Amino acid sequence: MNLIGNIIWLIFGGLAAALGYIVSGFLFCITIIGIPFGIQCFKIGLFTLMPFGREVRDGAGSTGCLSTLFNIIWIFTGGIWVAICHFFFGILLTITVIGAPWGRQHFKLMSLTFAPFGKEIY
Repeated sequence: MNLIGNIIWLIFGGLAAALGYIVSGFLFCITIIGIPFGIQCFKIGLFTLMPFGREVRDGAGSTGCLSTLFNIIWIFTGGIWVAICHFFFGILLTITVIGAPWGRQHFKLMSLTFAPFGKEIY
């Protein structure tokens, strides 16, 4: 079932979203300061390719000083807006019965895009 969900996800916008995250990851990696943010964009982009059957958990270093600082910078430089977009699409998809599984994937992406530092994908 995860394979079918991932295929439908990719056809109806998951591939475009993943490409957007990967391109923004390359743009972040142009500067040395942006490399940690670019790596997080790559992590989100790869998760966006196949979100069914995977989950987001807090990592071992999720409460560290550096990851907290980077999450604050991430939130203020656009992470809040990306998370709001995933929240909005999650709400729209869960209104219908058939869209509920895809809405759940948007909620997983919302939690990852709001504060990606210190999170691990399993």
